[in-house]
Amino acid sequence: MTGFHARPLTRPAPLRGSNGVAFGPDRRLYVAQFLAGEISAVDLATGDVEVIVPAGGPVQAPDDLAFGADGSMYITDLVPGRVWRRRPDGTFTLVTDRVRLPNGIAFAGDRLFVNEMIPHGRLLELGAGEPSVLTGELAMGNAMQLGPDGRLYYPHMLTGEVFRIPPDGGTPELVASDVPEPVAVRFDRAGTLLVLSRGAAGVITRIDLFGTGARTLLTTGLPGLDNAAFDTENRMYVSSFAGGGIAEVHPDGRAREVAPRGFAGPYGVTVDLGGTVHTADHYRITEPRDDDVTTTELLPFAHGIAADGDLLHLTSQYGQVRTYDRGTRTVRTRAGGLDQPLGIAVRADGTLLVAEAGAGRVLTVDAGDEVAELATGLGRPVDVTADGEGRWYVSDEERGAVYRLDGEPAVVVADLVAPQGIVVAGGRLYVAETGKGRVVAVELATGETRVVLELPANPTPARDFPALHAHGLPGVPRPFAGLAAGPGGSLYLTSGGTVVHLTPAEHP
Repeated sequence: MTGFHARPLTRPAPLRGSNGVAFGPDRRLYVAQFLAGEISAVDLATGDVEVIVPAGGPVQAPDDLAFGADGSMYITDLVPGRVWRRRPDGTFTLVTDRVRLPNGIAFAGDRLFVNEMIPHGRLLELGAGEPSVLTGELAMGNAMQLGPDGRLYYPHMLTGEVFRIPPDGGTPELVASDVPEPVAVRFDRAGTLLVLSRGAAGVITRIDLFGTGARTLLTTGLPGLDNAAFDTENRMYVSSFAGGGIAEVHPDGRAREVAPRGFAGPYGVTVDLGGTVHTADHYRITEPRDDDVTTTELLPFAHGIAADGDLLHLTSQYGQVRTYDRGTRTVRTRAGGLDQPLGIAVRADGTLLVAEAGAGRVLTVDAGDEVAELATGLGRPVDVTADGEGRWYVSDEERGAVYRLDGEPAVVVADLVAPQGIVVAGGRLYVAETGKGRVVAVELATGETRVVLELPANPTPARDFPALHAHGLPGVPRPFAGLAAGPGGSLYLTSGGTVVHLTPAEHP
């Protein structure tokens, strides 16, 4: 039994998703990272990234931030529904926990405002005591800013509109409609309004609001734009919730990378018949190659993935099984209401097998989208796969085992620590044993087990806690390692913020 050489297809990104951005007193660009649970500072001259607020502290899901006059950082903690103040000495104070999915945050002088990223959300002023409501019925608010006219500007993400309102309240005024997928409202230093799109093309709508009213569309090619900030020279820097990183956007729409983009996860991985690698990367489906990550489609909450001709079958930890058709670029929902479905595989007849981790089951979804149980009573099933004879296997992270699903589940290998991704290739069952940071192989004919790869320590480990839910919207997904077979006896593993290509050791 041979070992493997490991080669990352991409470099792990220093920013695992990038959301709210704001310049700090030290002139560095501070970046909230919702998925990583961190806040980092980027030196725009060098691209160096320093973690300022690490994961594991009081802030769980930072999504936007702003700085007060004294240098304190104010942070919207999206999923728990909190707003924090971080003083220059690094200490935290809870500003409020009486908001629902707070996202956009802005100052008007020394007055602090936030809005809620939910349907029928509110725009609130925060001070002592209860938040004061300026207005309600926001159709999912997001990044907002005080305009040159002294009014607060904010997007309605669900309706493609931008509104403004005086800081003392009143009737919101519609500023712009038919804006493509607005996610953030920003003014440059000349007073021009720019509205970022969260779509795949990375569109920015420039509006000469206080002049001719003319609109210009800039196409950056950066999928999943999230936020922007302007430096003292009026240079525009943007973040991406989908790919992370920071880029400078020139007035003509050209983008220059400052901090490199990468994966938000990745989670599941699959290889199609043509040898193309596909990953499920939470906000999108991707193809990693040549030290880059290409977005196939923005598809929120993609976690497990299995290739099937032109189809990509996907799970979401938030309960769905979907099929994406690459030819028509359409999505079909196959099942819903499940309890943390993770791994997914497909039979020759098109039937899907799904590891429903939260319910301890393996399910089948047939061509007519009928859902049935294949196995029950498991601990925490994570992944499913088949051998060349059509026998099915499931990894059970909680019980440290992999089972064969012939009637009652039969143990194939036990005494593992957090087995997750599995795949059968060349008569061997390969298992990503994440609790020990290695890949093990099991000879299915003899039961012989051997470690074939020890993985290097992950310098930026993903947080390991259950998926959060709040106010009917999903939060941070639980990480897991995917494993897939490729051409020539190779394997692909999602680990350490990248996809690792494993080639048999006797091959170059």
